[in-house]
Amino acid sequence: MATQPETIEFLLNKLHSPQRFSTKRMFGEYALYADGKVVGFVCDDLLYVKILPASVELENVCEKGPPYPGAKLYYIVEEVHLSTIENLTDILLAIGDSIPAKKKKSPRKK
Repeated sequence: MATQPETIEFLLNKLHSPQRFSTKRMFGEYALYADGKVVGFVCDDLLYVKILPASVELENVCEKGPPYPGAKLYYIVEEVHLSTIENLTDILLAIGDSIPAKKKKSPRKK
């Protein structure tokens, strides 16, 4: 089941800094970006957050599971958690800060 656009709108409204977050549709699902870096996915209307030291606060709150077959495990943030985890925005921004920036590709040599 593909994620509904309403779910993305709801999620972005729940985040306290919506200007720092964006999504990109991919194969019927969505990638969630914080300051231009992928911090999670929205698949089947559920938020999947990367498991990194910056997201350790979610360990005792969320279950783990893959967002799609063959993927690594992510924290599954259900709709109820969007209201109960008060610092979710900060966690997502910290994940983005902990991910190194992409290196610019050097031009190909002919």
